[in-house]
Amino acid sequence: MMNQTYTTDVLVVGGGTGGTAAAIQAARRGVKTILVSEFPWLGGMLTSAGVSAPDGNELQSLQTGLWGAFLQELQRRQPGGLDHSWVSFFSYDPRIGAEIFANWVRELPNLQWISGQVPLEVLRTQDCITGVRFADFTVNAKIILDGTELGDLLALGEIPHRWGWELQSEWREPSAPANFNALTQTYPVQPPTWVVVMEDFGENTAPAILPAPNYDPSQFTGAWDNYSPEKFLNYGRLPGDRFMINWPIAGNDYCQNANRLRDSDVKRREFVQECFWHSQNFAHFIQTELGRRYGLAENLFPSANSAFALHPYYRESRRLVGLTTVCEQDILPLANSKTASLSLDAIAVGNYANDHHYPGVDFSLQPKSIRWGGRWTGTPFTIPYRALVPATTDGLLVCEKNISVSHIANGATRLQPVVMGIGQAAGMAAYLCIVLECQPRDLPVKSLQAALLTDDDAPSPIVPLFNLLTNHPDWLYWQTYYLDHPEAYPADGNCPCILVDEDNKLNLDCFTGKFRRLGEQNYQFNITNHTNLTTTNWQLVTLKSDIDQQLQALTPEKILKIWGRPNFSGNWLLVEHLEEV
Repeated sequence: MMNQTYTTDVLVVGGGTGGTAAAIQAARRGVKTILVSEFPWLGGMLTSAGVSAPDGNELQSLQTGLWGAFLQELQRRQPGGLDHSWVSFFSYDPRIGAEIFANWVRELPNLQWISGQVPLEVLRTQDCITGVRFADFTVNAKIILDGTELGDLLALGEIPHRWGWELQSEWREPSAPANFNALTQTYPVQPPTWVVVMEDFGENTAPAILPAPNYDPSQFTGAWDNYSPEKFLNYGRLPGDRFMINWPIAGNDYCQNANRLRDSDVKRREFVQECFWHSQNFAHFIQTELGRRYGLAENLFPSANSAFALHPYYRESRRLVGLTTVCEQDILPLANSKTASLSLDAIAVGNYANDHHYPGVDFSLQPKSIRWGGRWTGTPFTIPYRALVPATTDGLLVCEKNISVSHIANGATRLQPVVMGIGQAAGMAAYLCIVLECQPRDLPVKSLQAALLTDDDAPSPIVPLFNLLTNHPDWLYWQTYYLDHPEAYPADGNCPCILVDEDNKLNLDCFTGKFRRLGEQNYQFNITNHTNLTTTNWQLVTLKSDIDQQLQALTPEKILKIWGRPNFSGNWLLVEHLEEV
């Protein structure tokens, strides 16, 4: 493969969450595609970065597109299901996630995957990107997608981009700082985390976890003071008595001079090594405090240190200067509404809270969370296509955390399901650019939206609606209607369709008990029938719109029969079906 030159329709650089989705989507549509990844696992945040308890797009109506297909495959393949942690509704063995992506790629003969390579040079003719050089080969392509974790092509190609904070004067974002200050200097970007997975060995038999050379236990003092040790570990509980350690409170977030990530290779490797040591030290601290019952998971990731992810979980990247920029106002709920404004060129949806990590700092943000389904979730929002398109450069789309977004809004757009939706849209856009022989900036967005909505394999919504699933007979009608009539987009996020209760009780536990309302969207259930559970009082939560509406309408002290799944880490029952007795 030395000095070989490939020619293809679509080149995707980076096998992360967005890049993998983009390559799969483009190839499924039939165009010749090459995917070049740095690591032997595809999936990025969802797999190789170890975040196998992902956040956001958890509501049933948002489990769509390639993200929904990924969840369905996880449910099918993961022994014991996905109800393990209290930070996420979907906790799984990262090896299974990597298998799913590898299987999808292998099914596509027109998709060539090359691993173990990083981009070294971006080739261009005037203002058009035409190829990328790697160590052993060069790829020339009609459309190139930057799916790298840190927006590497933006730097190599000298494509206008941003890094770090913007002031309030830039876009009038309510949560942006008025001036640069100690916070913006200490944390130029959100801290990465090198995820480590620990395991419960049952007895004090786990091998000792050695500290790194720079061990300082004071960095971790009070990490779980507001939680029991069990609650702390169950935050990211995985199948097989394992625990994803991705802990924000005096934990393994690391941001000592994070500007090194965009510096020389030597400086970047220096930062990455320190990030790894920081997680190693936190694991050592956990074992020291909680005992040798807990040790490093064995034979998990394909590396010498198999309990550690293959690379850090990056929360922020270089960010494109695009045709438009997603700002905080675009992700916040409108007045008296449960939804954000609808982008006319929307191509992906998200709903997670605006989540910013600055260890030891309580950073105030405009409220974005809402109560829904008996718990907190986030305001649904949309990603505009123009945020994927460079302002001044042709031949390129971005498809990771590197979209055109402000530092503040990145706290919501960076989450795994959103990035997967962005990747799917970018892959579809690349395919259409090949077919229509046009540049990304000239692509008719209506064509892209229609292709995403009607995709045979993984239809993806453009308009977030709480009560409309892709299998509903009116799904396409209402998606198209609100795109054509954005002024009619409902403030409560519910369209006027008839809900269909699937009445699916298969493989679900059944419980009888008394319903109590503790507050708005806060429900308790006291089990009265005989079960194998040791606890009788549970929180009731749901991801289904019809159940959410039933719970809101119930009067207190009702006797119910509930079908669902218990989550022992969160002490909740995930309700799939209910009946009044």
